[in-house]
Amino acid sequence: MTSKTLFSSYQLGNIELNNRIVMAPLTRNRAGKGLVPSEFAADYYAQRASAGLIITEATQISPQAQGYQDTPGLYTSEQIDTWRKVTNAIHAKGGKIFVQLWHVGRISHVDLQPNGASPVAPSAIRADTKTFVNNTFTEVSEPRALELYEIPAIISDFRQAAANAITAGFDGVEIHAANGYLLEQFIKDGANQRTDIYGGSIENRARLLLEVVEAIVSEIGANRTGVRISPVSPANGISCSDPQPQYNYITEQLNQLGIVYLHVVEGATGGPRNIAPFDYSAIRNRFEQTYLANNGYDLELANAHLESDEADLFAFGKLFISNPDLVERLKHGLPLAELNPATLYGGGAEGYTDYSSYIG
Repeated sequence: MTSKTLFSSYQLGNIELNNRIVMAPLTRNRAGKGLVPSEFAADYYAQRASAGLIITEATQISPQAQGYQDTPGLYTSEQIDTWRKVTNAIHAKGGKIFVQLWHVGRISHVDLQPNGASPVAPSAIRADTKTFVNNTFTEVSEPRALELYEIPAIISDFRQAAANAITAGFDGVEIHAANGYLLEQFIKDGANQRTDIYGGSIENRARLLLEVVEAIVSEIGANRTGVRISPVSPANGISCSDPQPQYNYITEQLNQLGIVYLHVVEGATGGPRNIAPFDYSAIRNRFEQTYLANNGYDLELANAHLESDEADLFAFGKLFISNPDLVERLKHGLPLAELNPATLYGGGAEGYTDYSSYIG
């Protein structure tokens, strides 16, 4: 019997990953004109191709879906062509890459919206948070509630973005239903006070996410579709009165749809793991495919959770920014380079592609 380790290969649907270490989505605000990926993006991601799987920075499905300055899209031919340079660079190094698709909903600003329109949301409830616009962090704008007739177009935008992703050479897509963005705004009753078929009950609040997943699965297949959730994270001013039954139901439905992985933010995004009672084993036990664990993992914690079969894959975030060769450093016990927080958001190559590998 061969014991599994973080550094052993893993079968994710139809693709084989070189290891169980995943590069988490990391927004860097470096998109170029036309919101195409940065001119340095192919180098940035290729430097990190030793990850078993790379999940890109969050990428908007439409102009309306944008919530932060200089984040890339996947809805124009130029964006598709530029992303193809990234996927080609990853595949040339034997890596695998999914794109994270998002619609930010109310986490936006009128200066980012087409024609200066209000951001959209399930309900006209302003989030207590800020966004990055005009080179500074600014309070988000007051949103308006989506009309029922507008929702099919958003589902269609998700579907088309997934199709565009495959055209661009991605191995699959991750649907962003976490961290207080649009799909989670519908899921959680702190942001959703609708009285139609998308509000009220657990089933109704999950409806939009499930319809988006169904649309994408029908377009590109369940084996190329993942979903990210954050059951108890308060990111971007989101809250939920009933997270356990809500996410037990969502997980059961996603399991039936056969998506290839469920990416779970355990605790507060980028913060404490134990901020609220939640039984993640209930999610793990309801989901028959791959469980991707996220939040605060280091080598020791990941090994412990792998040994106890609490997860299959493990996401590492900011460590990948300053350590492009993170897999090798972890494998061989090499020192980890420190992150320069001043270069996280915006800018060019500095703090993006100029972090060195430990060897070479």
